[in-house]
Amino acid sequence: MNTQFRKGAIEMCILALIGIQERYGYELVQAIGRYTEINEGTVYPILRRLTQEEYVSTRLAESPHGPARKYYRITPKGKKHLEALKGDWFALSQLVNSILGGEQHDEK
Repeated sequence: MNTQFRKGAIEMCILALIGIQERYGYELVQAIGRYTEINEGTVYPILRRLTQEEYVSTRLAESPHGPARKYYRITPKGKKHLEALKGDWFALSQLVNSILGGEQHDEK
């Protein structure tokens, strides 16, 4: 799969998952890993960028199993961004599915 295309889809999945509930980084890797092969080297740079762009916020919490964990939660700005990404995704999916399904449209 194209790397840039995959990163965009992973970004959307990360926002969707933390939109449901706040999560720490490795927990996101595990959740996405149930569906596709992924590693921390893919997820953490996306989380840093999403934090810098204020789509997510963070908090540190003590962990009973080691060092404190950084939890990520979606911000109102992030919710708007996720909705825009989802709209783009569904429109693109519909277009691609139409073309792959052999649907014919008149030329514009």
